[in-house]
Amino acid sequence: MSDAAEQRGEEMGFMDHLEELRKRLFFALIGILSASITLFVMKDWVFNRLIFAPRNPDFITFRAWCAMGRFTGAGDRLCVTEVNYELINTTMLGNFSAHILVSAIGGFIVAFPLTFQQIWRFIRPGLHGAEARAARGVTWAASGLFFLGICFGYFVIAPLSLQFLGHYEIGDVQARIALMSYLKTVASITLAAGLIFQVPVVVHFLAKLGLVTPESLRKFRKHTLVVTLIVAAIITPPDLTSQVLVAMPVLGLYEIGILQARRIQRRREKEEQSSTGSNLRP
Repeated sequence: MSDAAEQRGEEMGFMDHLEELRKRLFFALIGILSASITLFVMKDWVFNRLIFAPRNPDFITFRAWCAMGRFTGAGDRLCVTEVNYELINTTMLGNFSAHILVSAIGGFIVAFPLTFQQIWRFIRPGLHGAEARAARGVTWAASGLFFLGICFGYFVIAPLSLQFLGHYEIGDVQARIALMSYLKTVASITLAAGLIFQVPVVVHFLAKLGLVTPESLRKFRKHTLVVTLIVAAIITPPDLTSQVLVAMPVLGLYEIGILQARRIQRRREKEEQSSTGSNLRP
């Protein structure tokens, strides 16, 4: 629905909705395409400084692990001094396909705020009362949490996953990793972390609508733990450390959602009491 139509109070038909959706998706695709083209042109910087950085022993995460190991008395046990696996390309279109894939995924990440905003502008006019109030600032919150999740996946989960998978040995088999396999691993982990960090936004919106309560969220806390561990096992290597690293922030975000739902419930109760008191006055 367009903002102009909402202001005029006009009823939109099915074809009008389709036209509005097409327009919003067009703007979103323009944003993604523009960001993707920019990243495509910046090939050397994107690959050398971003994509291949987590397999560099001098990567900031590895340096932090090393400093933490020395601080805790573990010495150099946590230090990464070398990368024993190499990346290879086995097809004629391999490098070009990798370039396209990285540009497309990077474009989506960079343009996420615009994409979310366009989708939200299509949905927003259909909300009324509490629904509209529940969604104030949703674009900023969703975008901030998305980029926070992207950073967590890129700087924490991805380096650990690459170290585990790249150096997993079976006999005398040399690790020679296909470029596309490497890229898909980094991309899936990073994007999954960004999307998982949307939990507080979803819980806040549902709590505002009255679809969930703090009691119901606490009741399903154990179920959430199980689901979180399953998701963590899917997007991370099969080792306990990686799964815990993914599960901890998700459970933390879930607890934040419970606190947010409790705050919303208390505010709603105060408003109801205030409204009841006003109605009882002579």
